[in-house]
Parts: sequence; structure tokens; C-alpha cells
Amino acid sequence: MRRLLAGLALVGVGCGGAVEPPLSATCGDAPLTVAFYALFAPVSYSADEDPNSPGFSRHMGYEADLLSALEAMPGTGLSFVRRPIADWPGIWLLPATPDFDMAGGGITILESRTLDDTGARAVAFTSGHIAFRQSLLVRSEDAARLSSYDALTSAVRVGVLPGTTGEARLLQITGIVDGSGVLRAGTRVETPAGTVVADGTGAFTITAAMASPVLGGRTRLHPPSGDMPQVVYLGRESGDRELFDALRDGRIDAVAQGEIGSGEAAHRSGGEFTVTARDSLAEFGGFALDADDRDLLACIDARINWLTDERRTGFAEWRADPSVFRQRAALWPGGS
Repeated sequence: MRRLLAGLALVGVGCGGAVEPPLSATCGDAPLTVAFYALFAPVSYSADEDPNSPGFSRHMGYEADLLSALEAMPGTGLSFVRRPIADWPGIWLLPATPDFDMAGGGITILESRTLDDTGARAVAFTSGHIAFRQSLLVRSEDAARLSSYDALTSAVRVGVLPGTTGEARLLQITGIVDGSGVLRAGTRVETPAGTVVADGTGAFTITAAMASPVLGGRTRLHPPSGDMPQVVYLGRESGDRELFDALRDGRIDAVAQGEIGSGEAAHRSGGEFTVTARDSLAEFGGFALDADDRDLLACIDARINWLTDERRTGFAEWRADPSVFRQRAALWPGGS
């Protein structure tokens, strides 16, 4: 949804390479409707997980505070109407629809996620404001046995939320998919329509942005080799809580997801869970906007870069002091 901005000339945008617009420019005078993922504590979540509860619409967490700081910046003109979304796959494409202007919720910035089903560019991302590394969450008694991805054999059941970078990186690291996300020949995938067997072609592809139609609704993946893990798909409706419950009761042996979520779960478990196998690859999360809203993107981007002090202030600093972004917002020099 295109927005008109006051006094803003676009110079350039990108994931971390935006040129700052004039400090006096506002980002518009109408509220922006934001789709936020409701089930990713502590990054973005609803105060109450019950969709029928008034608390379901109350945005909480790191990204909630970052958006509130954007609203508090003097002279910015930003305000947000926040709408919770419990369905993760494709949430990043919602700003390309008439109902939303932005989307957030710990969305990893990927070029593939800017494209719609036809391959056309539909959305663009702000600068990355939070860093992610993938990991395994395991029961503490299994920490030594499952200390690395190399320990994941076909006897190990790893739970994932479908359509996430946690799923995609697990499949990449363990060799179940190639660099393009194509499943190794012989991989068996259980789906509501029955079990399908990958033939090594692009008709059987899983990435963090998409999955081949034949793999829709997948519930379990059986690897083609004994040195690769089984993958169990959970959490489509209840998020990572279902994964943690399955880990606790022994239905799975590990959860593959970002280190932030794993660390939070380990902390809340009181020692029952621990984090292992931290990925060496760093990724960044940002907000998605309609690809045509380039002026709005540049305006918001400059302010996110200010609030995060060009990525020097992030999740760890917010965890230590949740008011860190509000404090920074008060120092914004663009107010009148």
C-alpha cells in the first residue's frame, strides 16, 4: 500500500545500505497496519496466545518495543495498528496485499522472500535490526550426545516449524537438500496426501521462502541416508510451544531453530533444556514492506538504523534494558 511522505527524496535503500533522508522529514500521517507474528517469544508475540482473548492483539517483545520507539521519535509521524498473525509461512508477503503496510516477527531477510509466487518482486526489507544464528535445543541429558549437527543420524528426530530458516538451515547443514533447496533423491516426505519420494529434481524443493506444492502440509521427512536426521514438522497453529512440548515428552530429540528462541526456552525450562550446535552463519531479521513503498522504506530504515545505532544496539542490549530503544528515540535530532 503506497504512502505519501512529506519532504522526502529517496536516495537509495537496501538491507543495511540505506541513505538517510532529511532528519526533518516525516514518514507519513496515516497509521500503518503491521502484521506481527504472534508466537515467537521473546522477539514478537501476543500477550495471550488464545486468539479469542483481547490479549491476543497486544504486541509484546523486542520488536514491539522497537516499533513503539519508532512511534516515540519526535517529528517522525509514525503510528502503527498491530494485527497478530499466527500462520507463519508467507507472513513476509502480507505487505503486498491491501490489508497490510508492514510485517514483522523475527523475519530473516532473504532475497527469495522478496518474491511472490510468480517470481516478481513483491516486498522489500528494512535494514537488519536483529541478528540470528541457528541452533539445536535438546534435553539437558542429551547435550553431550547431540552436541553438533554431525551427531544427527536417522535415529534422531528433529522438530522444526515449517517455512522457517530453522528448517531450511537444518536441511542445508545436514545435506538433505543441496544449495538450491532441492531434496536429495530418495528422501521420503509424509504429507496429508500420502508419502512422496524425492527424485532429486526441483519438483521437490524446500527453502526458507517456499516449498514445492507436493510437499505442502508435510508432517515428517525421512532422510535418504543414515547419517542424516528425521525431521518432524510441528507448530503450524501453536508455534514453538508445540515443539517444546514434544521435546519435553520425548516425541522428538531436538528442536532446530534460532539461538534466541532456543536460549529463551532453555532459560524458562529451569535446566531441563539446553542449547547446542550453534550455527556459524549469522543472519539478520527485518521488517517487510511493499516493494513499491520505497520512500516509506527509506524513511523507516533511517530511523531503525538510528535506534539500533547502526546495529550496535540489538537484542542483547534490549534484553538487559527493555527501555533502550525508547531512550535512544528521545535523542533523535529530527524533531521540530
